[in-house]
Amino acid sequence: MAVTAVVLTDDGHRLWTETTGRGDPIVLCHGGPGLWDMFGDLALMLAGVRTVHRWDQRGCGRSQPGGPYSIDRSVTDLDAVRRHFGHERMALLGHSWGAQVALRYALDHPDRVTRLVYLAGTGLSADSWRDAFHASFARRLGADRTRLDELEAGSAADQRAAAVLRWSADFVDRARARQHAEAMATPWFPVNWEANRQLNAETKATWREPELIAACRELAVPTLILEGAEDLRPRWAVDSLAAALPAVTRVALDSVGHLPWIEAPEATAAALREFLA
Repeated sequence: MAVTAVVLTDDGHRLWTETTGRGDPIVLCHGGPGLWDMFGDLALMLAGVRTVHRWDQRGCGRSQPGGPYSIDRSVTDLDAVRRHFGHERMALLGHSWGAQVALRYALDHPDRVTRLVYLAGTGLSADSWRDAFHASFARRLGADRTRLDELEAGSAADQRAAAVLRWSADFVDRARARQHAEAMATPWFPVNWEANRQLNAETKATWREPELIAACRELAVPTLILEGAEDLRPRWAVDSLAAALPAVTRVALDSVGHLPWIEAPEATAAALREFLA
């Protein structure tokens, strides 16, 4: 049974959360920035072995609209979720942008994190991977790239269609890509472009790979890097993180893109359960 609750942050902001399962806690950090939690299926995978807390980040999805938006604020909000549910320590799973939030939290508060799952993250460099990603993205969309530009320049009603088309590129199985992307967009919430711009700009200005490598070398938290081998975001961008972490396991799933729990649910569940056990 899923239980929904509102978490109040230290500055009075209301965050949507949903809890399922039983056992030691794990908190899931969704991607974006500016999107919302789409981890319903993943939460069900873990509910038999963990108490699973999902949440929408500040200004996103079902949480209260509005900022301020910063990486420190995201980390503080995540800690508000931990405190609300009374956990001294918790496992963390972050996907894509959420993997950066979860990693930053673990670096800032290693004593509060039991295990860290870095799911389809983009590594310690803010920009080195982007050109390769954009080239791969254009190749995978092919002729649909022009249609995406038209939708993104259109009305608010076109924005869901644009997101579905954009997200479809993240799936290797092209026959089912649009179906998977439609499910991600249901229910639909407006993308928070203000949060997206501000958080991406801050990451570009402050996410310094040499400093992060040094910090990660001191991070004793057991970490699983779980990724799709055919993610459009190049996997070599994560190599420096994997090399720096002293207690790391890295698993790449064949014929899988950016959302392993959707495209390879059984393999994803097996890897997560083994690591979290």
